[in-house]
Amino acid sequence: MSDGRNVLTTPGHLVSLAARGFARLSEARLKPLGFGIGHLPVLVALRDGEASTQRELARFARIEQPPMAQMLRRMERDGLISRTPDPNDGRSQRVVLTDAALARLPQAITVLFQGNRDALEGFTDGEAEQFLNFLSRLLANLDGLTTGRSYAE
Repeated sequence: MSDGRNVLTTPGHLVSLAARGFARLSEARLKPLGFGIGHLPVLVALRDGEASTQRELARFARIEQPPMAQMLRRMERDGLISRTPDPNDGRSQRVVLTDAALARLPQAITVLFQGNRDALEGFTDGEAEQFLNFLSRLLANLDGLTTGRSYAE
């Protein structure tokens, strides 16, 4: 582990660079389909029934309400979602995917998986699995550090 003298080789910096690289790759490959990388958590949550209101979507995507509201407005403008009044709560709306979004989503997921395979070129299956396990543990540790819960919880 680095002693801190070269901040450019720390896990935080390298993971940040990798995340930006994945985001650029994904954006470039999703743009022709009419999606952005930020849309993915919303699309998947709506498709899988994990969330159906702005509040639920913000919680699922782990972003604040104002950016989620902004994203939903853009997605509605672009024909990816539609909103209807929530029959159980007059103050909120139900969000659903449009047929156009549902039709393009499988191709978007295929494109993303291919991007991940391309990025892991040269890794053995075991190395790729180990890398994912390490990243999952790292995220759990970071979650614990920012929420006060330990990894073991």
